[in-house]
Amino acid sequence: MTADEVLDLVGRTLAEAEATAATDATDDTDSTAGAPLAALATVAAKAGEPGIVAAAARLGVPLLAYDATALAERPVPHPSEAARRATGAGGVAEAAALLAAGPGAVLVVPKRKSARATCAVARGVGTV
Repeated sequence: MTADEVLDLVGRTLAEAEATAATDATDDTDSTAGAPLAALATVAAKAGEPGIVAAAARLGVPLLAYDATALAERPVPHPSEAARRATGAGGVAEAAALLAAGPGAVLVVPKRKSARATCAVARGVGTV
């Protein structure tokens, strides 16, 4: 996958997160509108892929890598048999986003896919 593909998917997923936050008037503390992107996160086996590395660099954020065991231990709402076969974890994007956002994190946008990449957005507790 290329950096442009990753950046396009990240941009679309973040736009969805902002749109969701803007239309959710039930709890102002859950807003992600305008919140900066803190990191890209993935499974350790993919952390060296040039497209992911370049995307993180162009976004100016760290690239966090989690081993498949840590990802497998994190429950996700949309597990994937393909991810399980490839990594041993039931999901990468959602689990990595939740782990990167820290304890008590909530999924803001579930996994979204492009041809060769998957992205999810999570928010940590107490972050905006």
